[in-house]
Amino acid sequence: METQNATNPVCEIDNDARGTAVSTLYFLLFVPALLLNLIVAWISTHLKSKSTFMVYLKHLVAADLLMTLTFPLRAASEMPNVSEALLAFACRYSSVIFYLAMNVSIVLMGLISLDRFFKIVRPGGRLLCQNLLFSKILSVIVWVLIISSNTIPVIVTTDQDPTNKTDSEFCMRMKSDTGKSWHKGVVLFAIFNFWIMCGLIMFSYTCITKKIVESYRRSNSHNNKGKRKAKVRVFLILAVFLICYAPYYIIRTPYTNLQISTKDNTKAETTSMVSCTQPMKVIKDLTLWLSALNVCMDPLIYFFLCNAFRRKFMELVSLNRFFPFLAKSTEPSQSSDTSM
Repeated sequence: METQNATNPVCEIDNDARGTAVSTLYFLLFVPALLLNLIVAWISTHLKSKSTFMVYLKHLVAADLLMTLTFPLRAASEMPNVSEALLAFACRYSSVIFYLAMNVSIVLMGLISLDRFFKIVRPGGRLLCQNLLFSKILSVIVWVLIISSNTIPVIVTTDQDPTNKTDSEFCMRMKSDTGKSWHKGVVLFAIFNFWIMCGLIMFSYTCITKKIVESYRRSNSHNNKGKRKAKVRVFLILAVFLICYAPYYIIRTPYTNLQISTKDNTKAETTSMVSCTQPMKVIKDLTLWLSALNVCMDPLIYFFLCNAFRRKFMELVSLNRFFPFLAKSTEPSQSSDTSM
């Protein structure tokens, strides 16, 4: 007992302070994320799905907007002294939808990368994955598979009475034994899915960068600025993907194992393990928020890789749209730019 009492303080973290900090982060993220994704959604509705890239992009926009809408509930559920009813709803529904949107986004980013690979490295191909109808069907299949294998089973198995459960592992204690096993399987699937898509994205954009540089060399171009710009554009997307998602998926496996292992121990051991889960929970919460930040970073993909989106965005933010009288004063410079 003395050893346990000596070690527990090392593990213990003020759960109210943690909850307040996490809640504040999600509330701060919600407003800019909602504004940005509403703008992106508006632009995407005004763009026709004439290419496989545009099909994947529109589904990615939908996933990001869906995730953004879960932020207020996620923030509220982390606040100290939150009602058990709200916490139970967040555990069973809004958090599950949050992870649904994240998993779908990761798959779609992989598909977009593969699409760019075929368009740039193997142009003019007649592969099935370059077919417009196939991309629409595939996008729907991604949603259906993840909802049926991850989302619905987790909701169904998170059905235990949450009364008098500890806040630190409230969601896990709402799960039945089957639910805990399924939860671990879903987490392993998500981790496997992430690293497969990560490898696909790295391979695709590395090949794209090599192709662009070779194209400059074959044309005897000395446009080093253009080469650097192409490389930065490609590796910026890779950096955003890795910075936002990789930390969370690295911590997710050990955290889940520690969560589930508490059910096989005595009451005293369980109390000690729950206390020692708290530091890892803080890391998990921060890395998960970093993953959520990706909804504000995905527009970089749309802006850099889609000319139609970029033109529509520039048209939307143009001062001439809001102040028509400025158009006359800028006509000479605009005509010279067009001739360039």
